[in-house]
Amino acid sequence: MEKIIEEDKQGQALVLDNKSGNTKKLFIESYGCAMNFSDSEIVASILSENGYNTTQILEEADLVLVNTCSIRDKAEQTVRKRLEKYNAVKRSNPKMKVGVLGCMAERLKSQFLEEEKIVDLVVGPDAYKDLPNLLSEVEEGRDAINVILSKDETYGDISPVRLMSNGITALVSITRGCDNMCTFCVVPFTRGRERSREPQSILSEIQDLWNKGFKEITLLGQNVDSYLWYGGGLKKDFATASDMQKATAVDFDQLLEMVAVGFPKMRIRFSTSNPQDMHESVLHVIAKHNNICKHIHLPVQSGSNRILKEMNRLHTREQYMNLIDKIRSIIPNCSISQDMIAGFPTETEQDHQDTLSLMEYVKYNFGYMYSYSERPGTLAGRKMEDDVTDAIKARRLQEIVDLQQKHAWARSEEFIGQTVEVLVEKVSKKSAEEFSGRNSQSITVVFPKEKYKIGDFVKVTITSCTSGTLKGKAVGWSDMN
Repeated sequence: MEKIIEEDKQGQALVLDNKSGNTKKLFIESYGCAMNFSDSEIVASILSENGYNTTQILEEADLVLVNTCSIRDKAEQTVRKRLEKYNAVKRSNPKMKVGVLGCMAERLKSQFLEEEKIVDLVVGPDAYKDLPNLLSEVEEGRDAINVILSKDETYGDISPVRLMSNGITALVSITRGCDNMCTFCVVPFTRGRERSREPQSILSEIQDLWNKGFKEITLLGQNVDSYLWYGGGLKKDFATASDMQKATAVDFDQLLEMVAVGFPKMRIRFSTSNPQDMHESVLHVIAKHNNICKHIHLPVQSGSNRILKEMNRLHTREQYMNLIDKIRSIIPNCSISQDMIAGFPTETEQDHQDTLSLMEYVKYNFGYMYSYSERPGTLAGRKMEDDVTDAIKARRLQEIVDLQQKHAWARSEEFIGQTVEVLVEKVSKKSAEEFSGRNSQSITVVFPKEKYKIGDFVKVTITSCTSGTLKGKAVGWSDMN
């Protein structure tokens, strides 16, 4: 579940500048976490080199792709509804081809192609470079499928196009896959084992973004803290690496340092972290560099040791709280956010109370909270009975959400009177006279436009707040400009 699902971005259709000479139209929608949106950028880049320009008009598309998520049942149901829509359009435009990418592709390959016959091609997360070949198969009247998971594919040689049309913030993928076999999670089965991307390709991509005027990057992975480059290959095979490979290996704190030093005027974020993999050395790097944002997304999932063990989380409640204490000590102004699951199999009222008490201890700035939904193929789905009723799940989730709302208010109020640095990202949704951006702690800040522009780093004195937004007045540019 270490996949933040940003609801306002679901189903976004990617549109890029047209490339002259391209004659075919691609319609591509993305669902799920930031990794899926990042992957859509890679897919669009590959297809741009193979004759496709993007379109937002479904009816004129030659190729329709949906990049899918398997993390929650709701996400799968949404994608199925979209596939029904695509096929309704396809009936009046038989030349249109429909394909499924990503995590659902890996999980439901035979259903989509053979049983339900609702798509023409199915492409897993490690097979995007094979898209031109697969499309040739489809053009010749055959269904096409490639869901082979790779030991070394990181797409480090693909220069992704960018979803963010504001040209300010960008995602930079540094790892793929996951080795943490949490019993509720499909990611290791849909994205494969963990492998890291070569550091120089990461730095080259960031340099390209800097040259194009981007101001902020997010280093992205299912588990960024366990980044480890030793020449390629799976993280689990590092134990058998040569002495030279081990001596020259680059881990996450070193990569973070390289990026921060190499791009002192670029703001740096990262997501997602796993408690058992976040080492103190990373905290010291964050504290040392002003351009590394003071926010850590640290999923916990439950406050109960018994449930954490059932989930195969590799940390205890006490270890997690100890890590929180370290973060507060080393980075006093750091915000912390969470992922939380309500109603995991066998969860008792006491387990739930343990979660609430952990939340009281941490007082998170914000969080992503879900009731448990059984995912086919996971260990929990195979071996555990989903025995907490929907009514109890709903009540417990509401109690978690209510407590988070209370803590978010209190954390927001702490900013009142402070002057914070904000990267202006867009015009505010509520007023054309105001800008919206985020501070270092990843909290949204809204302030009057005045003389500033999108892409500026602005110092803003906070005067009021809601639970999720800070409001203030600009007092000048920051030295990040």
